[in-house]
Formats: sequence, structure tokens, C-alpha cells
Amino acid sequence: MSYLNKVLSKDCVDFIDDNHIENIIKNTKEDPAKVRKIIAKSMRKEPLEVEETAVLLAAESPELVEEIFEAARKLKRDVYGNRIVLFAPLYIGNFCVNDCKYCAFRRSMRSTVRKTLNKSETVEQVEALEDKGHKRLILVFGEHPDYSADFIAETTKLVYSVKSGNGEIRRVNINAAPLDAEGFKKVKEAGIGTYQIFQETYHHETYAKMHPKNTHKSDYLWRLDGLSRAFEAGCDDMGIGALFGLYDWRFEVLSLVTHSRHLQNKYGVGPHTISFPRIRPAHGMEINEDYLVNDDQFKRLVAILRLSVPYAGLILTARETPEIRREVLEFGVSQIDAGTRIELAGYKKGEEEQKQELKKEQFQLGDLRSLDDVMYELMENDYIPSFCTSCYRLGRTGEHFMEYAIPGFIERFCTPNALMTLAEYLEDYSSDKTKKAGQELIKRELDKIKDDEKRKKLEERLDLIYHGKRDLYY
Repeated sequence: MSYLNKVLSKDCVDFIDDNHIENIIKNTKEDPAKVRKIIAKSMRKEPLEVEETAVLLAAESPELVEEIFEAARKLKRDVYGNRIVLFAPLYIGNFCVNDCKYCAFRRSMRSTVRKTLNKSETVEQVEALEDKGHKRLILVFGEHPDYSADFIAETTKLVYSVKSGNGEIRRVNINAAPLDAEGFKKVKEAGIGTYQIFQETYHHETYAKMHPKNTHKSDYLWRLDGLSRAFEAGCDDMGIGALFGLYDWRFEVLSLVTHSRHLQNKYGVGPHTISFPRIRPAHGMEINEDYLVNDDQFKRLVAILRLSVPYAGLILTARETPEIRREVLEFGVSQIDAGTRIELAGYKKGEEEQKQELKKEQFQLGDLRSLDDVMYELMENDYIPSFCTSCYRLGRTGEHFMEYAIPGFIERFCTPNALMTLAEYLEDYSSDKTKKAGQELIKRELDKIKDDEKRKKLEERLDLIYHGKRDLYY
């Protein structure tokens, strides 16, 4: 990244009109007939307009909200089946030049313990994650000159190079500051998967309050334009997100939909993933309770995002408690993290040392369960835990992903691939209890396949895995 020579934000396009969005929220009233018509459009896997999403947001009656929930459940099954993709975040460095008021890593928080993993520490962390069974990571970086595009690219290559036993990382996603076009080209060449840039809040006034002047992140338009630069630099897998609790949750939902439509209209590709974390307690932070999102609102926003952007993966993080995660999974979530530790170098600790140290972490986690425990519960609830990365390695990304996801064809690839990555985990890493649950789940899923030839081919591949073969996929 040309850190000190970025293009002026005057060259960026501001497609978020606060007044327009506020007026839509204010003037849209509950209308059962419209809600049902819009749900029917969603079930055809057609992305919704912002005004249509607002109609869903305006639905308050319990019966109508339940219709939205049921539609989101069905749409999730139609597009993604019953699989849940698993990943882990790995914090590489928490030095930061920004001063975001909601973040424990902000530069003015002098008591935060700062660290950047060196190469040997990074290898140690990746080995620890591989030894638990992880195949997919998201690397997290603060915004600092040390974390340049070159540094991100080299770290990505290092992570891919680490092998421990049968373990390997097959997908490295990135959560980092926006880059210039040259920087995005460098990280793309390093083989990254999705590049996440969260706007945090799309509301201009709130954004300015949360991100003080004279910091890099105070430049609203530079951040908003980040994914456009990425697309133009050749990246085609992008993640967007908002931090819910900074401003009106309905405004943020409509802004995420606005951002999705902007990208799809301009580049033919919407966001690969959408994240919707709720603000959590953090070291040295006082939470403003004016816009906190309660559990009922949270469930609604997840369901509405599923209906509004049917092709996008929805990411539910370990910020949430196990109880909330269980409930929200059914409303359209397709990816979760598990066994998560966000302390720098936190994965080297033993299972007995899982108390959080907030001076070393960005925020407080709600779910500290191990990967194995999360997988066991998923399977007990008839979800298929998946570490699949085949789409990315076979070029089913960007526009191709949209082609597969929108008509629902993705399930033809993802269910068999999910079962094979699950079989790998059961053979190499699981507890006895989880292995038994997994074997029973695989048998149930095989029984669902009515095409004898397809079932036989999958059974043959599973048998290869049971005899030591790895990394098989369609």
C-alpha cells in the first residue's frame, strides 16, 4: 500500500444518502400484502431493492415477523443447504494509527498490550490452529504503516506454507485497512480469499464522531470506496459489514443493502459475505446504550439480510453467546468462527487457559467453546460443519459464484464437499463423541442422495479419505 500517497477521497463515489435512507425508514409503514409479495421475490433468489428491504424492516406484528423468519429459514436451505462453514480469526498485529472510540486497539489506549507476531510466532499459531482441524483463517491487522500490502502478502504466503501433520490452511481471508489499487493487486497475487472492509457505521455524522479527525479512518469516502478499488485491481471476493450498536440498526441494514446493490450494479458482483457484529465490551471503552441492538432486533436483521441479499454468505461471529448463535443460525447464517481466540498469540494456550485478557484483545467474546464442541453441537442439530474451499480453488468466485449461488446450484457442489472435509476432521482431529455424531450425520446425508451414481461416487471418495487420502473435492 502506498500508505502516504493514497488517492484523494474527492475521487471516490459516495453512494450513501443519509437523508434518503432516513426518509425511507420514516415513511415506510407495516403492510402485510407488500411483505408477502417481497418475500415471494426473495424466494426466487432475487436481490431486493432498498425500499423493499425497508418494508420488511417495518413489519412489527409477531405473525408477520414469523413469516419473515420462516422465509429466511427456507431460503437459507434452498441456497446453502444445511451446511455451516467454519473458520478462525488470527490476529497478526494490533498496532494502530486510528483512534476509533469503540475499539480497545485505538492509539490513545496506552494500557493496551501491543504486539505484532514475528514469523516464528505466526507459524506457531497456524500450527496450533491446524492441529485443532482448521482449514480456513481470516488474518486480522490493525491499520499501521507496519502492516503494508507487502507485509499482508508475505504473511499470507507464510500461512499457506505451514503444514502440521495432515493439517494445512486452504483459504486465507483478510480483515485489514483499505488499500490502494497497487496494494490490492499485491495481496491478490499472494492468493488471498475474501478481503473484508467494514464501514463500521454508514451514517456520516456518527462515523465522524466515532473516528476522530486527523486519523486515516476518519476519511469516510476512502473507506467506502475501498472495495471498488479492490474490484478494479482484480479482486472479486469481497466482504462488507457494519458494527451494530453505533447507530440505528435499520439504517445500517439499508446501507448494507445499498452497498451490495452498488457493487452488483457497477461490477456485476455483490459482496461475497456480509458481517453484522454487535458491539461488545472492550478494554477502556464505555458503551453508548442509545443504539444497542437487542436480541429480537438482532434476529430480525439477520433474517432480513438473508432475504435481501440471497447470494451473500452471512457471517455470525463468536462475539455472540452460544445461546444466541443457536437461535440465529437458522435464519440464514452460512459461516461461523469456532474455537476463537483474539489475543495476540492466543492459540498457543492449552484448553485449560481460556480466560480472556481484555488488555490484549479488541473486544470481549461471547462464545469460548472449542472447535470440537461447536462441531458436535452443529451436528446434533443436523447441520453439516464444512471446511470446504473448492469454489475458490476452481474459480467459482466473483461473477461465477453469483451464477452458482443465485439459482441455488451451489448446493450440488457444497454438500458433497462439506461431507468430505467433515470426514477429514473426524479422522484426524475429533473427539470420540464428535466422531460418532459425525459418522451418523454422514450416513443420514448419504441416504438423502437419490441418484445412485452420485451417491456411489461420493461414497468412493469418502472411503479414500478413511484410508488416508486428503483434499478431495468436486
